[in-house]
Amino acid sequence: MNLTNDLLTQATRARYNRIAPMYDLMEAMTERRSFSKWRQVLWSRVRGPRVLEVGVGTGKNIPYYPKTAQVTAIDLSPGMLERARAKAAKDGYAVDLRLMDAQHLDFLDATFDTVVATFVFCSVPDAIRGLQEVCRVTKPGGQILLLEHMRSSNPIISKIMDLLNPLVVQVMGANINRRTVENAHAAGLTIVRIDDLALGGIVKLIEATP
Repeated sequence: MNLTNDLLTQATRARYNRIAPMYDLMEAMTERRSFSKWRQVLWSRVRGPRVLEVGVGTGKNIPYYPKTAQVTAIDLSPGMLERARAKAAKDGYAVDLRLMDAQHLDFLDATFDTVVATFVFCSVPDAIRGLQEVCRVTKPGGQILLLEHMRSSNPIISKIMDLLNPLVVQVMGANINRRTVENAHAAGLTIVRIDDLALGGIVKLIEATP
């Protein structure tokens, strides 16, 4: 990791530690209206038994984990991870929660049957590096599921997103103008399916293999 990326990673960790106590409240409305149903769709497609969730955050996906899956979940932020751990304990979910950087996954090659990330690669400083790591730890023929928001294909909307992005990053921690489909291709993932879920394709569910 170069110095610039290291500083960006530290800033990302600090930002999510700062907003962790209010994160669920900040997204409560969108979670009720749409995010929760999209999470259900994603997790209904998961094949196990060994599953990795990259960027568990406060644990919003935990209630949707398949009961038969052995789930490991990581996050960069200790503050977010603390809330995920509390949520799992309160609701009785068995999940192996670990503090870890998506850009440097501490797992052997071809460890997991499925790797999942929801609204994560908008925040990883080096998204391509993170996706390469996801590819590396997924078994050959395994499954990668990404639920992500990204830059609009509409030229006017995309320019507005570019202008607003610095402010959104400071407030919410996420980039709103990432080109995640292109990044997935650049990282070596083979795209199997893309579902446009909302906002003219800004929100997509991507299914891929290593």
